[in-house]
Amino acid sequence: MHVAIIGAAGFLGRKLTTALLARGQLRGAALSQLTLADVVAPDTPNGATIPVQCETTDIATPEDIARAIPSGVDVVFHLAAIVSGQAEAEFDTGLRVNLAGPLNIFQRCRALGTTPMVVYASSVAVYGGDMPTPIEDLTILNPQTSYGAQKAIGELLLTDFSRKGFLDGRGLRLPTVTIRPGKPNKAASSFMSSIFREPLQGQPANCPVSPDYPVWLSAPRNTVHNLLHAAELEAAELGTDRCLGLPGMTATIGEMVEAMRRVAGDEPVSRITWERDPELERIVLGWKAHFSPNRARRLGFVEDRNFEDNVRWFLEDDIER
Repeated sequence: MHVAIIGAAGFLGRKLTTALLARGQLRGAALSQLTLADVVAPDTPNGATIPVQCETTDIATPEDIARAIPSGVDVVFHLAAIVSGQAEAEFDTGLRVNLAGPLNIFQRCRALGTTPMVVYASSVAVYGGDMPTPIEDLTILNPQTSYGAQKAIGELLLTDFSRKGFLDGRGLRLPTVTIRPGKPNKAASSFMSSIFREPLQGQPANCPVSPDYPVWLSAPRNTVHNLLHAAELEAAELGTDRCLGLPGMTATIGEMVEAMRRVAGDEPVSRITWERDPELERIVLGWKAHFSPNRARRLGFVEDRNFEDNVRWFLEDDIER
């Protein structure tokens, strides 16, 4: 089983790489080779016992994608993207990476002629505007940001390429993934990790929205589990609708902060300031926070139980001491 991960240098890509190497198999076949690609060269995993090829890849360039998805690849995880805030501020960059990039990946899979599986990381940003509460499996897509529109187009392309038999697609609408390790990025949702990550590591952080702002979220552990679970599903289980929303949980920022207090005490909470950012609020207040992903539940995807687990898992897996 040869697996390629596009976006392998990102935090989800690194966690997915670690999980794949630990399990040693996918879809009942032994993992035989990994190709890791990103805009910066991914690190070769320590202790890997199979061949690992690391590629510096611009996904908007077909020649780079041909190296990132070599002949013989069985499964492609496409995690690479320009994040929400940057896609909104840099429209042409978002089109290049979030629109041309997936198309290049899908076309490369088509050219292989072997119908490889593609697991595509989409986003709940495909929903917006006037929506029912909660959002259900058959709620129409109505993105209100450039990032959401680009992800929605990627979903449509994935479904059509699957219908044509060019690839075997699974599109997953990820909740906000928190608590993310590393440094803040240009995602509008970045603060939803930084207000926990930095205080837990002894540093200050600002929350730019009010404590009653609700979030649809999932822990990194559960997100990686669900990415792998998507690759284990048979095409017949998905049918003609190849894209679906993943389970998560809804909590307000204030509830999440109190969950951190219950796990880690008062000191981290005292490091949070509350200065609102109107421009960021303009983006994130349009995001939806209440979902009923019954299809994903029936298909065996896991969901978060509480935010305390997210804090505990960050302390176990990712904290920089």
